[in-house]
Amino acid sequence: MITKLYSFYKQLFSSMKDLPLLFIRAVLVYGFYSPALYKVSDFSGTAEWFASMGMPLPTLNAYLAGITEFSGVILLTLGLGTRIIAFPMIITMLVAIFTVHIDHGFSAANNGFEIPFYYIIFLFTLMVYGPGRLSVDHLISKRRK
Repeated sequence: MITKLYSFYKQLFSSMKDLPLLFIRAVLVYGFYSPALYKVSDFSGTAEWFASMGMPLPTLNAYLAGITEFSGVILLTLGLGTRIIAFPMIITMLVAIFTVHIDHGFSAANNGFEIPFYYIIFLFTLMVYGPGRLSVDHLISKRRK
């Protein structure tokens, strides 16, 4: 009885294995959208903010962060180039942690590094597993076979 029940649940949830990858992409897109839009709509303001934190090459870093985040929003939405864009997005989150959040501890309630840390975990998951079958990456790989 337990073996049959386990087998049923295993089959049921195996058929849904691509949904968590889609949900992870959706959460990341939602989380990056506003900051990315802010950065690309006001690179000089972002550069000034970066300079006020003592970040080296603030203008270059504003462009790098803004373009990376905005590209990530587009690519993760489509599930296109997911494994590729995840890496620079992880780098962006590490920079955010060590320049903005680390002094505030872990808790998101105190502007700590909790949320960027979770984003890194999500992005790493996408690097390892890919975007799943509900993605342009999957459609491209299917056509190549």
